[in-house]
Amino acid sequence: MHDSEPAETPEPAPAADTAAAPTRSAARRRSAAATRLSVTGVLGEILVTAGVVVMLFLGWYMWLNDITAGAEQQQAAEEVQQELQEQWERGESTAERPVDPGEPVISAAPAEEGEVFGTLIVPRFGPDWVRSIASGVDVKTVLNSYTVGVGHYTQTQMPGEMGNFALAGHRRTYGAAFGDIDKLRLGDRIYVETVDGWYEYVFRGLEYVWPTGVEVLEPVPAAPGVAPTDRVLTMTSCNPRFSTAERIIAYAVYETWYPRADGPPDEISGVVQARG
Repeated sequence: MHDSEPAETPEPAPAADTAAAPTRSAARRRSAAATRLSVTGVLGEILVTAGVVVMLFLGWYMWLNDITAGAEQQQAAEEVQQELQEQWERGESTAERPVDPGEPVISAAPAEEGEVFGTLIVPRFGPDWVRSIASGVDVKTVLNSYTVGVGHYTQTQMPGEMGNFALAGHRRTYGAAFGDIDKLRLGDRIYVETVDGWYEYVFRGLEYVWPTGVEVLEPVPAAPGVAPTDRVLTMTSCNPRFSTAERIIAYAVYETWYPRADGPPDEISGVVQARG
């Protein structure tokens, strides 16, 4: 027998690289996770940037809005002052004449809401500060108006009348007519001008109430059903400055009045005469 060559034992096929497979899988997972993180990071940065831009825009808008609206309201009020003088000169007063010359003249309430009938002058808010007063407190036509800004609660009394002459104005935006209401100090003079003259009130103090605290508009503030024995000026606005959570109320009491025929009070005479 011929010796046969031993059969060549085939070498086993190389085993799969079990270490490499998980490594590639993990790499893919890491790559996917990194992609997700990258997308999330980009989105986060975009949202943060957008938020900053929005906040800057809102701040700029509110600041610019106050400046623009305030300037227009100031100019409109100065024109109202001139018109009141001209109305008086034409004899167009609708006032109820008092028996006692020392008693203030009481003008008739406007027939329509939104009608301008006077101006508010508050030296504490600025040496030239003046705003028009319109009948009613409608947000769109009065408080948000670029020519008014201060509204009269129609259920309350008129300037100089026994009881409560109550006004409303914004603390922020649309000119912020009452933006500095919290800066009033005891003894500050507040003037209300009508066709007949100027009514002087003296600031007495602040109060904070809930939005439901409408009793501050009673003839005797916060005392429903009580007959008034004083002439009061009440100014209302929102509080805190960027919130409507509560109301800030400023009270002033009547001091005296100045007939237009005799000229304005000394404290505001320079401003009034210059505009006239």
